[in-house]
Amino acid sequence: MKTLKYSRQRESIKTCLMNRTDHPTADALYLSIREEFPNISLGTVYRNLNLLAELGEISRFSCGDGSEHFDYRTEPHYHFICRTCGRIHDLPLSLVQETSDLLTEPVLGRVDSHTIFFYGECEMCQQKKAN
Repeated sequence: MKTLKYSRQRESIKTCLMNRTDHPTADALYLSIREEFPNISLGTVYRNLNLLAELGEISRFSCGDGSEHFDYRTEPHYHFICRTCGRIHDLPLSLVQETSDLLTEPVLGRVDSHTIFFYGECEMCQQKKAN
C-alpha cells in the first residue's frame, strides 16, 4: 500500500469534518476550511474528501438531494433526513434489527452491508409549524 504524504490541508479537512454533525457537502466544508486556508481550492477539498472516503477514514453518501454528503462516523448507522429543513441526523443501528439476515434469503450471494435512510419532518420543523 502506498504511503500517504502528510498534508496540513487534508488534516484540516478531517478535523473540520470531525467537529461537525451536520453531514456537510464538499462545498460547505470548503467554506469552513477557507477560514483557516484562504488559498485552498474547491478542487483540493473534493480530491481530499474522495481520498479520505476511499481510504475508509470518512464516509460519503447521497441521500437523494443530488449532492454527496460526508460523515466522520464510519461505523454503521442510519440517517434521518428532514424533508422540510434538509437536516440530516444520525440514528442508531439498533432501530432496524437484523436487516442483513432478512436480505440474505432472496439474494443469490452474500450481503456485506446496507444503507437505509429515513425521511420525514424533524422535531424543530414540527414545532415551527405548530406555532
